[in-house]
Amino acid sequence: MTQAPETLPASNDPCWCGSGRKYKRCHKGTEGRIQPGVISPMRYVPDTIAKPPYADTGVVPRYDESRVKSADVIERMRVAGAAASEILRRAGEFVRPGITTDEIDIFVHDLTIEMGGYPSPLNYHGYPKSVCTSVNEVICHGIPDSRVLEDGDIVNLDVTIYLNGVHGDTNGTFAVGNISQEDRNLIRVTEECLWYGIEAVKPGVSINEIGRAIEVHAKKHKYGIVRAFIGHGIGENFHTDIQVLHYYDPRNTMILREGMTFTIEPMITASGEFRHKMWDDDWTAVTADGSRTAQFEHTMVVTSDGVDVLTAGPGAVSPCAPWNR
Repeated sequence: MTQAPETLPASNDPCWCGSGRKYKRCHKGTEGRIQPGVISPMRYVPDTIAKPPYADTGVVPRYDESRVKSADVIERMRVAGAAASEILRRAGEFVRPGITTDEIDIFVHDLTIEMGGYPSPLNYHGYPKSVCTSVNEVICHGIPDSRVLEDGDIVNLDVTIYLNGVHGDTNGTFAVGNISQEDRNLIRVTEECLWYGIEAVKPGVSINEIGRAIEVHAKKHKYGIVRAFIGHGIGENFHTDIQVLHYYDPRNTMILREGMTFTIEPMITASGEFRHKMWDDDWTAVTADGSRTAQFEHTMVVTSDGVDVLTAGPGAVSPCAPWNR
């Protein structure tokens, strides 16, 4: 990855990156922002690992899956969720200045296979890696590459495992070395937004109450909510037709029922911005204004009296629990 020089060219001069384009048409205004690195080849998964139907072709088949899951599917999702939680925990501990996001991908890829699972993102609609690594202003779907994590960065790791025929999906945002108090606040409030959304989940409740709870808390801190990317149904398919908005929309009135499984995964921006831009890779989404963003995600099932978080891990406690408020 070419680094910007200390002295920047004039607007009409050739860009410092060597593209041949004028600076004003190429990298002007992007200095200090994340730039694409070199992406290594797609990694191998042994034939002994059970794979989702898209693993070899990248083509995701479409078939109906019940929104309300059977007891067998829920129990399998509980196992997959626990595995995803453990992978995310260990990957978060692996984060440190001086490593590349590609090294994180290798770590997650190998650990997923060690647990007997397939890394769900790998070749999903052609995605080339086993985990999403979204750094600083990258909202989601960042592709692991040769970029080295620097002290003061923040990075979201989005982990999903396909195990026993179902998917478990979770993510979290981690500090790289010493980060600013502003970034610490952003990470804390984003996790709180997730748990306020989770607390809204009950049978008989409209799904838009999840978005209402998240929006109220984000706005309290003058943060923005990315609207283009949402939570989703999940089970034997990586994504099903349940749509979980992270902001309140009165039209989003599907009623939650016991046995429904889905993710909640708010993406919160420090500046209040909600718009995004896409890189040329058609995967990486960044904030329109370059402001930093954080995300947290859990997979859950609606129970008879509330919600069971399948990816919370043993002993997990909501930072929004009454004794923490």
